[in-house]
Amino acid sequence: MRNFRIFAFSIAAVSFLYSGGYKIPEQSIDSVALSAANVACVMGADASYYNPANMIWMDEDKSYFEGSLTYINLPSIKFKSFVDSRLDGKSKSENFLVPTFFYVSPKYDFLRWGVSFTAPAGLSKKWDTPYQKAYAQEFSLEVLELNPSISFETWENLSIAVGLRFVYSEGTIRSDTLDLQKEGLFPARFKREMDGDMSEFGYNIAVSYRPSPSLFLAATYRSKVDMKEEGNAKLYFDAIGGKVYDNEASVTVPLPASFTLAGGYKYNNTTFELVYEKTRWSSYSTLDFKYEGELNPGLAKVFDAPISKNWKDTDTWRFGVTHQYNDKLKLMLGFAIDETPVPKETLGFELPDSDAKIYSLGFNYKINEKLSVGGAYLYDDKEDISIKQGKDKINGEFSDNAAHLLTVGVKYTY
Repeated sequence: MRNFRIFAFSIAAVSFLYSGGYKIPEQSIDSVALSAANVACVMGADASYYNPANMIWMDEDKSYFEGSLTYINLPSIKFKSFVDSRLDGKSKSENFLVPTFFYVSPKYDFLRWGVSFTAPAGLSKKWDTPYQKAYAQEFSLEVLELNPSISFETWENLSIAVGLRFVYSEGTIRSDTLDLQKEGLFPARFKREMDGDMSEFGYNIAVSYRPSPSLFLAATYRSKVDMKEEGNAKLYFDAIGGKVYDNEASVTVPLPASFTLAGGYKYNNTTFELVYEKTRWSSYSTLDFKYEGELNPGLAKVFDAPISKNWKDTDTWRFGVTHQYNDKLKLMLGFAIDETPVPKETLGFELPDSDAKIYSLGFNYKINEKLSVGGAYLYDDKEDISIKQGKDKINGEFSDNAAHLLTVGVKYTY
């Protein structure tokens, strides 16, 4: 804590991201209930997002719609320092509501189209305790995606689909060392405020193969989208006169490419699905803020030096079971093992991430031939993680990191 230059430099490593890395793969009722093991066998409106190649095999003369609302709770995370108890802290508990919708059209000859509106990435982290507040007083990202897709039947048991991703995001960052200064742990006040947004395009591809009525195989790919957050930044450094910058700024972070292989098998009224997902987090190697105005050399070392992130590609395994209990009620269970992409060397209070196990369950209930309702719950349980980064860096343990998702929605077929 005594080395001002190193500490201030580490604060500049903050980005617009949170956790797991920061993808939210669970978007629909069924995907939350199945821990996103909802690719090979998906046959509802959410096929437009998870596997549009399957749209071609749904009932030809019908349209499918799903609307859902997901409540996300992020419990408080605890940090216990190995060096000084004054550096202990606890993040705020946070709550969000995320709406999504999905639509699949009737079949037109050999093709079919669909569209989805989702929030594929984001979440937030906020700290009020002095040490953590200096890194991430407020740290949030909201990502929205509109994804139209078209499915083609190439042969009787093989279909392909292509789609276009329209991605929009907004980010906010706040960090402040005022409380550290008051406690005598820091020689001067250091503060950053930045807001930005962006819009960009990407694409997705899907292939489905049904060698038999009970066996389903699929592969999907979603392209990387570079999210260049552009907006305004305000930088403060009381040691040399308060506000030192108020102008345009930008920072680019990736919405990474992902590839999935999925297989499903239907036995009587029960369907089993296994999904392997590879996420190309290694595209996030460096964080580099860009400023429209010029910073003097001293400030540039604190605010503008590129920061190595060196994230790694991750493997996620998902398993889901769906049981058609009767003509009206469908029950679902899911489980997943999810790797963190964040190395311990670059992990911080804005990204207190670790490997996770995911547990989920849900149901659909058919009210009549056209309308059904559903609900699902998911628990993302992250491992406690100890960090020993060396002198004047983070040395302590993060615990109680988790997320709760509760989804309710309606499905309508006409």
